[in-house]
Amino acid sequence: MSADLMCVVMPYERIKVECYSGYKANERPVAFIFQGSRREVQEIIDRWYEGGPESNFPEIDYFKVRTADGQVFILRYQSLFDAWSIQV
Repeated sequence: MSADLMCVVMPYERIKVECYSGYKANERPVAFIFQGSRREVQEIIDRWYEGGPESNFPEIDYFKVRTADGQVFILRYQSLFDAWSIQV
């Protein structure tokens, strides 16, 4: 298989997330529990989404965040299941 056809599946682990809810529920993460520690989101570095109402896939929101201790994580929110997870 050539390198341009390889697909890497990144594993995700379910987590609990505290969110800011403005014009919609779970608009953005403000803190989350991972590996037994509460981590506050200091900055949302990037955000993007997949799927949505006009596709055949449910909407998934992704957030690349920096925590108060300087670590960077990718969080995703699956609105169909009201479920948050973290890339591990």
